[in-house]
Amino acid sequence: METTTYTYYDHGTAAERWERAGLFFDAKDYAGAARVLGGLVEEVPEQTAPRLLLARAYYHSAQLRRAEAELLVLVERDPVEQYARLLLGRTLQRQGRHEEAAPHMKLASALAGDFDNFE
Repeated sequence: METTTYTYYDHGTAAERWERAGLFFDAKDYAGAARVLGGLVEEVPEQTAPRLLLARAYYHSAQLRRAEAELLVLVERDPVEQYARLLLGRTLQRQGRHEEAAPHMKLASALAGDFDNFE
């Protein structure tokens, strides 16, 4: 018989977990934030904000492949999501994948209205 164990990370309503994730993130407990947000993103996969915060939590906790995966979902859904493009570029740079990062960084700059860095 399989039992479900609920932890502090997945206890409460979606709104309560969203707030808890923000508290973890603000306290720089990025791994804790990611634990809360992972379940929340599974529950509401169509929402951008939880997935973007999850990607940021992964980025800041050096879970770069996971950050990349979440960011790819976001930019596929919304190709002009400026912050997701910027963070995807930075995530790729941190992995030493500068050529792959360049188009995302340029597009993020253009979307932010910074055409001085656009070639």
